[in-house]
Amino acid sequence: MTTEGRVAAAAQSPGGLLVLYDADCPICVRCRHWLETQPTHVPLSFLATDSPQATERFGPHLPWLGKELVVVSDRGEAWIGPAAFLMALWATVEYRLWSYRLSGPTLAPMAGRFFEQFSKRRGDLARFVRQPECTDDHCRHVFG
Repeated sequence: MTTEGRVAAAAQSPGGLLVLYDADCPICVRCRHWLETQPTHVPLSFLATDSPQATERFGPHLPWLGKELVVVSDRGEAWIGPAAFLMALWATVEYRLWSYRLSGPTLAPMAGRFFEQFSKRRGDLARFVRQPECTDDHCRHVFG
């Protein structure tokens, strides 16, 4: 990509992302904690989908709220499900390249199916995952 292309892409990039997640799902909470520890290119903030703030802010505008992972940019763009997962990866310094790879024509169908199957079974998978044990600024992740 040329320098002009990078500048144009950066100008169109969101300045921050809001991740709407299921706070009752241990896997979702663990993913939130993991994302919070990652260095990012853009600021990430988090909001539980069942919170009054999420309902007030997005209520009827996001019918997937509470059913799917949702990422919303500071400009109002929204990504749902597998696209939201890739957008969250895109925000991270270490995994941005993977977000591009996984969204490409070769891997996108597989990544989408994986995310959808993982999401459908997260309740079953959550039985093997307990909430992280956090003290001060460090969390220790414990498997059931």
